[in-house]
Amino acid sequence: MAVHLQNQINLESSFLRQDAGKNFMELSDIFPPIQKLVNQMASASIKEQTISYSVITENDVDAVIQLLKDTFFKDEPLNYYLQLGECKDLEEYCKKSIPDACSYKAVNSNGDIVGVYLNGIIRKPSDDDVAVPLASKTSHEKFKIIMQLMDYIDTKFSIFDLYPDIDAFIDGKILAVDPRYRGKNIAGRLTDYLIEFMKKNNYKIFHVLCTSHFSARVCEKMDFKEVFTLRFDEYLVDGKQVLCPEKPHVAARIFVKEIN
Repeated sequence: MAVHLQNQINLESSFLRQDAGKNFMELSDIFPPIQKLVNQMASASIKEQTISYSVITENDVDAVIQLLKDTFFKDEPLNYYLQLGECKDLEEYCKKSIPDACSYKAVNSNGDIVGVYLNGIIRKPSDDDVAVPLASKTSHEKFKIIMQLMDYIDTKFSIFDLYPDIDAFIDGKILAVDPRYRGKNIAGRLTDYLIEFMKKNNYKIFHVLCTSHFSARVCEKMDFKEVFTLRFDEYLVDGKQVLCPEKPHVAARIFVKEIN
């Protein structure tokens, strides 16, 4: 009796497992098309949205920083290589040029910021000005490594040496676009707005320092001129290479565009 009952239990359990497996297979056959449909609907929604462009203001700071945390803070090659993590000093670095009123945002139909180009106005120092190293302004050890690279480049190259007749130039600092909105020329449109600002305000030189190969390719496609290159394997601290991001990111490169 006990054996018969146990056999019945085993048989029913087997049927249940088979049914469960069948149901799972049926559901697995159903879900991919549903997920594909959801993705298509989301993509269609994005395609239908209108993107507007305007100057970034202090009221946008929180939304701008959140977009950068989701993109640039994680994806920029040096940040990724160092696994930068939470960095309030980088947040402050991103905020400091906003008062110059030459940073631009892309906003979708829902009012969400989906792209930003942070830029600053760099003015020629006077003979009495004493340069303060960027690395001295941060206590974040990983961010300090990046700032030390910037300080080193400043000792090797100056836009004001290349263009001694200018009093100021525009520095393109950080360009970031929400991954869902890439491929829609948002970066190009943000750059167009900046160049229009430069023309209206008589800024002749647009300067960009690229640590990403892909950013450098964008500059090349937009007819920027490369004026300085520092390979990461040639930048040594105490005889050792300290920055070694994955290829194709092999150098820090400075590009300029002359605006007529």
